[in-house]
Amino acid sequence: MSVLIFVDQTEGHIKKSSFEVLTYGAAIAKQLNTTANALVLGAASNDLTLLGKYGVTKVYHANNEAFNHVDAQVFTKAITEVVVTSGADVIVFSHNHTGKTIAGRVSAKLKAGLVTGAIALPDTSNGFVVKKSVFSGKAFANVNISSAIKIISLNPNSFHITETDGNAEVVALNINADAGKIKVAAVNKVSGEVPLTEADIVVSAGRGLKGPENWGMIEDLAHELHAALACSRPVADADWRPHHEHVGQTGVQIAPNLYIAIGISGAIQHLAGVNRSKVIVVINKDPEAPFFKAADYGIIGDAFEVVPQFTAEIKKMHSN
Repeated sequence: MSVLIFVDQTEGHIKKSSFEVLTYGAAIAKQLNTTANALVLGAASNDLTLLGKYGVTKVYHANNEAFNHVDAQVFTKAITEVVVTSGADVIVFSHNHTGKTIAGRVSAKLKAGLVTGAIALPDTSNGFVVKKSVFSGKAFANVNISSAIKIISLNPNSFHITETDGNAEVVALNINADAGKIKVAAVNKVSGEVPLTEADIVVSAGRGLKGPENWGMIEDLAHELHAALACSRPVADADWRPHHEHVGQTGVQIAPNLYIAIGISGAIQHLAGVNRSKVIVVINKDPEAPFFKAADYGIIGDAFEVVPQFTAEIKKMHSN
């Protein structure tokens, strides 16, 4: 009996969301009075022994080049093999792109109950009940997993990362991976930017900016805040901004600590992709904009007047 935590990484670098699921998985293991172990597939440039700081005892590492690119079928086979050999009965993923791709397949292979998008530790006082958000964050559901093996994917930025002293034992695995059916023809990278899904702060703007020529002030604000840039769907559809910056129900779904929405009305489709943000700040000249109902803080004013002043005040703070 143990908890197995899947560690997601890109080009050898462990993603921020993985440190969150490590802490979360270790907390579950403590609840169940068992051990937490991690699984890393593919080459890793991080010192894997340091993952012990997040509460894991062992790190299983399969350093096979077949795992350097995510292939759902290949990863599923490897993960299920490790689950069986290690005797794990709780498996934890991050509810990010990789976790969404793999967790369901692993669940089907192992005939295991799965709860996606968990937002809290399971309640083990009477069964194994996991709380998750439903209806685009408008409600919550408590789901009991009764199967022998249980799988959880954790919503990013919903559990606090904690570190302790300690190192983990790294156990090398020799897993023979079949050739994947998906071949990567090309990789187009967005360089020099903070990835939206990993960003603590996101600055986003919409049609209130009136045109792409006015995005300079948004970029200046994001630069001062060390934030990622985002936009609403109409902006991306009009080619004012690249589509990888589109956040919302049909775009990238994010959960930063701070989300600043400028000139965005706050349609329900947009809110569905950003409503897990810890703090939402809205800047809009329309006092009836729906976004104000979801905002923690709101500024009613013209973005072309408010944003430069906002940026100037942040610069003053940095210079002091």
